[in-house]
Amino acid sequence: MSLHPSLQTYADAWSHAVEAISELVTPLGEGEWNRATPCPGWSVRDIVSHVIGLDCEMLGDPRPIHTLPRDLYHVKTEAQRYQEVQVDVRRHHTAPEMVAELEYTIIRRSRQLRNESRAPETIVRGPRGAEETLEFAMRRRAFDIWVHEQDLRWALNRPGNLDSPGAYVTRDLLLAALPKIVAKDAGAPANSAIVIDVHGPVEFLRTVRVDADGRGTIDGAPSLGPAVTLALDWETYVRLSCGRVTPEAAGDLIKADGDLPLANAILTSLPVTP
Repeated sequence: MSLHPSLQTYADAWSHAVEAISELVTPLGEGEWNRATPCPGWSVRDIVSHVIGLDCEMLGDPRPIHTLPRDLYHVKTEAQRYQEVQVDVRRHHTAPEMVAELEYTIIRRSRQLRNESRAPETIVRGPRGAEETLEFAMRRRAFDIWVHEQDLRWALNRPGNLDSPGAYVTRDLLLAALPKIVAKDAGAPANSAIVIDVHGPVEFLRTVRVDADGRGTIDGAPSLGPAVTLALDWETYVRLSCGRVTPEAAGDLIKADGDLPLANAILTSLPVTP
C-alpha cells in the first residue's frame, strides 16, 4: 500500500516547504542564523530547531530530556514550554550541525511518508500526548511548516512561495476557523454577514453568516448588506491569522468598511496559532 490519496496533499505541501527551508538556510553564515524572526524570542536557528524537533516527534523519536532556563520571557504557556524544549536544546548548535540535522531529518521523514500506509482516520499521538487522527496531524504539520518557511523568508528578506502547495493548505485551515472567529470570538451579532476579500497570490472572497442562534457558517456567495467588509492582501491575512503582526501594525494594508468596532474585533480575533 501507499500513502492514502487524501493525505498526499499534505505530504506534498510538507515536502515543498521543508525543501525550501533547506535551500534558504544551507548557505547562511553563522551570524545569519541569529537573525530575529516574526516569532517572539525565536531566531532563524530557533525556527529550524522547531522544524527539526516536530518532525522528529512525527517520526516517533523520544523528546529530549532538557530543563528550560528561567529567563525565556517569550515562554508564557504550557504549549509554548512544550515547543521550547526542542528549540532550546539546539541553541548552541553550529550552522553546519543545524544543516546536517535538518537534512538527515528530511531524509528520514520523507522515507516515512513514502512508506505510510495507514488510513487517514488512524489515531496517532500528537503534541503533549493528545490523540488525533493521522489526517489532522499531517494537515497541521503542512500548515506549520509553510508558515515557518514564510517566517524565515521574512527574516532573511527572501520573499516567495506565497502560492505554493502549503499556501493552499493554510488557506483552507484558516477559512475553516473563520465562522467561530467571527460568531463567537468577535461576537458578531445574530443575522449578520461579514465579507472577507483577500487578493494577491492566493485570492478568495468568503462570507461568514451568523444565524439567529449566533452560529456561524461560511460560503463563497457575496452578501448585499454585510455588517463588515474586510479587504486585504494574502500575505497580510496570513501574518494576522498566525499572530505575526497586529492589526495596528498592518495599518493601511487593511481596508475595513461597515461596523468598525466589529471589524477591529474580528481582526484582533484572527490569530489561530499559540
